[in-house]
Amino acid sequence: MSIADWAALVLLCLLIIPIVGILFLTGWFLFRHERQQEHAILRNYPVLGKMRYIIEKMGPELRQYLYNNDNEGKPFSRRDYLNVVLAGKYNSRSMGFGSERNFEEGGYFINNAMFPKQRAELKIRQEPQIDTRLYHIDKEKLFNRREHGETAVIKPFYLAEEHEVVIGESTARQPFRVKGLVGQSAMSYGALGDHAITALSKGLGMAGGTWMNTGEGGLSSFHLEGSPDIICQIGPGLFGVRDKDGNFSHEEFKKKSDIPEIKAFELKLAQGAKVRGGHLEGQKVNEEIAKIRNVEPWKTVDSPNRFEHLPDADSLLNFVDELRDLGGKPVGIKIVVGNRGDLEHLFARMKERNVHPDFITVYGGEGGTGASFQELADSTGLPIHQALPIVHETLIKYGIRDRVKIFASGKLLTPDKIAVALALGADLVNIARGMMFSVGCIMAQVCHTNNCPVGVATTDPKLQKALSIEEKKYRVCNYVVSLREGLFNLAAAAGLESPVQFEAKHISLLNEAGKLKELEPAKS
Repeated sequence: MSIADWAALVLLCLLIIPIVGILFLTGWFLFRHERQQEHAILRNYPVLGKMRYIIEKMGPELRQYLYNNDNEGKPFSRRDYLNVVLAGKYNSRSMGFGSERNFEEGGYFINNAMFPKQRAELKIRQEPQIDTRLYHIDKEKLFNRREHGETAVIKPFYLAEEHEVVIGESTARQPFRVKGLVGQSAMSYGALGDHAITALSKGLGMAGGTWMNTGEGGLSSFHLEGSPDIICQIGPGLFGVRDKDGNFSHEEFKKKSDIPEIKAFELKLAQGAKVRGGHLEGQKVNEEIAKIRNVEPWKTVDSPNRFEHLPDADSLLNFVDELRDLGGKPVGIKIVVGNRGDLEHLFARMKERNVHPDFITVYGGEGGTGASFQELADSTGLPIHQALPIVHETLIKYGIRDRVKIFASGKLLTPDKIAVALALGADLVNIARGMMFSVGCIMAQVCHTNNCPVGVATTDPKLQKALSIEEKKYRVCNYVVSLREGLFNLAAAAGLESPVQFEAKHISLLNEAGKLKELEPAKS
């Protein structure tokens, strides 16, 4: 055979072999799916059926990026997400051409004053200023977008000294003074990876005037990286303060209370995503997490539905008093509001015994970063806007509102939402998922699988490489400072010197029928 013949033969083989391979694979694919019994559509339409499942799998991403408008999408809209990202990256909340809010829908509105406060009239503390890093856009075109980051010095927007919120002022030997109204809600090391926890710690430490809640997983070395003020949460599993048998350890608790960064303790009775004990998949429980929690590695961890030794209101109050006396620091409780009779009974016992927590964290039923069951996440517990006034007004009813501070948590990502929560009765606001956005969360909604593609809600070292701690710490800092600045802007618009002065009279509620209701302050 000539060289030309050999070349033709090789070319023919190169054409035939892929075709035969494709036909073989197609035949195998059709045969395999006709024999399987799990999916009915694949038995009759294997190719189209497979395409259907692929598109269904891509559904969340398609909706988020292509089909939903900026104000659609659950649990957060694209606009919610961008508000956090822009604040963290550029320390900016500026927008052009008008709001995208649907003003025909019901909702809360802040009552602006006819004669607002000037910037010089506001009670703000702007020292010390904060060294951070901001981005600047050089070119903004569809296929050619360039920006650069550079160091910057920003004002901190701290509360004036007379407006600082003091937790445990009359009860704890070491009260917790807070000079900002916004902090990180409870997120455990384990639910989030060490990169995310470290970036949050460093960013919150840079911002100052804020706090970091450890979540019920307990304190880790990563929480201490940035030396922020820390609220150490104790859940029903007693992780971090228990012995090997799972019982409460006075010795371990005392060790935690001696750590200077820990400013307060919080007993978690419930949270929005899971009105039950915590849950952590075994694939997330690495050796270090197991050591911190005093559990076996690589095994799923489910804490009890409640503290086993706290079956009623009196035992809870006894435990709060015991911990406060032992540690010398404020102790609070975290609740989801549901049964009002239980709440009335608890507050009545506080009044009768003159024993109360230093703060109550009110978690809305719509909140939550952790793994949960659908029936609990969707339908158990009241949303934050309904729960807050109940707690605030019931504390007033029993004459103990001035002794108990209220933290609010539940999708309060932006200054306007925070201001509404303050007006409804909160003293301070916790944010969880907004903080996750600031360290890179893209709402992939796979937090419970350990497969977070951006390294936030995973302990997998390979996936965590995506999260640059030295980059994201600045975004956390900028986000918190931007929220504080926004709160002062809203206070000025309402004619107030400080956001701590927001009350029910400063907001109005527009219902779905278009009727406006001005809210009245709760009466004792």
